[in-house]
Amino acid sequence: MAGSDARIDIPAITLNDGTSFAELGLGTYKLTDEDGIAAIEAGIRSGYRVLDTAVNYGNEREVGEAVRRVTAEGAIGRDELIVTTKIPGRHHGYDEAIASGRESNATLGLGRIDLLLIHWPNPRVDKYVDTFKGMIALRDEGLVRSVGVSNFTEEMLQRLIDETGVTPAVNQVELHPYFPQGALRAFHAEHGIRTESWSPLARRSELLTEPLIRDLAEAYQVSPTQVVLRWHVQLGSTPIPKSADPDRQRENADVFGFTLDDDHVEAISALERGRLWDGDPLTHEEF
Repeated sequence: MAGSDARIDIPAITLNDGTSFAELGLGTYKLTDEDGIAAIEAGIRSGYRVLDTAVNYGNEREVGEAVRRVTAEGAIGRDELIVTTKIPGRHHGYDEAIASGRESNATLGLGRIDLLLIHWPNPRVDKYVDTFKGMIALRDEGLVRSVGVSNFTEEMLQRLIDETGVTPAVNQVELHPYFPQGALRAFHAEHGIRTESWSPLARRSELLTEPLIRDLAEAYQVSPTQVVLRWHVQLGSTPIPKSADPDRQRENADVFGFTLDDDHVEAISALERGRLWDGDPLTHEEF
């Protein structure tokens, strides 16, 4: 495994639109103010190339500033990074999505948004198709590189594909060993949609103290966190763990030097128990 100051080489896959996308990214929720900027800078220097923010996280400015500071040093190019943000429910609609994307781009201050997602589908409002069409317009204009969604079901994804002719590049969803989302991942694989895992370590749960996870960590001589994040990678999903601590960031990213046996991957998936929070896309609303 890497030393304490080493930059981790995080492999990448190619999205359905040709964009390179790392197999592990950095969550930035609650990383705000100068401390947040410093934490995001540390993550980029550690090797993270996918950065995840959202309008509703209130830290697009900090993410943009961290990217500017690191890229100004010259060792890391702006084009190496995928800066992700999300359109909130209150901005659903064609014109609203375009205005939201423009505002996020201005707040980030990076010239473009690399990946723009719909944060939640809010099906009762039923504007997510028009929202996606607005995002496609931003992509065609060059303000956005890739378009995707978050918290969408198979049926919602199929509707977007059928009504816009564009397959989302990414669907970011709740995914962890307690909720492995097998059917949704299969749909993604069939349609070339990259799965991205939010809350990959099942925050505020006992996951990391599960006997199975502890035993596997001992067997592979890694941490319980690394076992779980490696499980995500082998499922074909990009996890986006959040940490403000540089050492923890490096530990989280350092999961490409070992491989879990297939039966161990299956055993971890067998911990399934369902969603941990009120996040059913059919009923949950976010504005």
